[in-house]
Amino acid sequence: MERIVSYVTDEIDPAANGVAIFACWGAQKFFEAIQLTSPFHDNRVYAYNQPHLYHLARLDEQYPRYADLLTDTNTARIFVFGLGHVIDAEEVKGKKVHRVKVGGWSQARYQRRVRNAHQEHAKEVIERLARIVREDQVSHIILAGDSVVIPLLQEQLPPEMVSMVEVMKLDIHASEHDIFIATLEQLQEQEVKTVAEKVDRLMHQYRARGLAVVGLHETLEALANGQVEEVLISGALDGSHPLPEEVEAIFAPEIPDSEGGTESDEPRQASLPDLLVTKAKQTGATVTFIEDATLLESTGGVGAFLRWRM
Repeated sequence: MERIVSYVTDEIDPAANGVAIFACWGAQKFFEAIQLTSPFHDNRVYAYNQPHLYHLARLDEQYPRYADLLTDTNTARIFVFGLGHVIDAEEVKGKKVHRVKVGGWSQARYQRRVRNAHQEHAKEVIERLARIVREDQVSHIILAGDSVVIPLLQEQLPPEMVSMVEVMKLDIHASEHDIFIATLEQLQEQEVKTVAEKVDRLMHQYRARGLAVVGLHETLEALANGQVEEVLISGALDGSHPLPEEVEAIFAPEIPDSEGGTESDEPRQASLPDLLVTKAKQTGATVTFIEDATLLESTGGVGAFLRWRM
């Protein structure tokens, strides 16, 4: 407790809008703090025998990690955004081809030289982007550039990156803040379009007895068995949504009550969404929040895609 108070008093950056602190004196004095430009809605203190991850998972969903590549035929700017701030930024400058007045065969040679220079620039940029995607574990990419360079970039994309890419128009000289706002909005609009398709695919797989389950008990059982590839959680199940009594009876030994908070001194009860998130993180499953509550209403707000079925 003393270390937490000391950290909060002396070590928080004034630019931070949110802080998550994980501390355990018994686990080799474990202490890790994450400062965020994205805010939490209120202050909460949880005493668990395992980390409380729900709020960080929601922020990770709202502010996903993605790469943005802005380029013309000579200069490229690459950003990696995550949790509302810049994680990485690089600039790539290619060889500039100067224009001259030529004709005939000289003009043809000049055009070939320009085209080769553009292709070389695109190749170098994509190689740099691919390295960043691997190192920063990026799952989304936004390409923005002029009409000449975008097709060249797409030709150079490795097969595993093609499905990650969205293309948009953006001024290459835009400020870092404007780039972040515009690209995040693009990602969020795309998410709205794809989330309904994902839920439809979940229901189709479930009805066909494929690799999917729906409902609280079925999803929790699959999570406990390590079967889940991706768990879908309705936005209607917020961080304070209580555990049903029958579920609490099963998992009570694992999840003691949490404590504290700004609204009440009463112990904060273990929540259903946090149980789902924690079980998913323990088994390497992806967590996706479905903000439109009506999409998962018929399933009780929970479903999952499976790696395998018993």
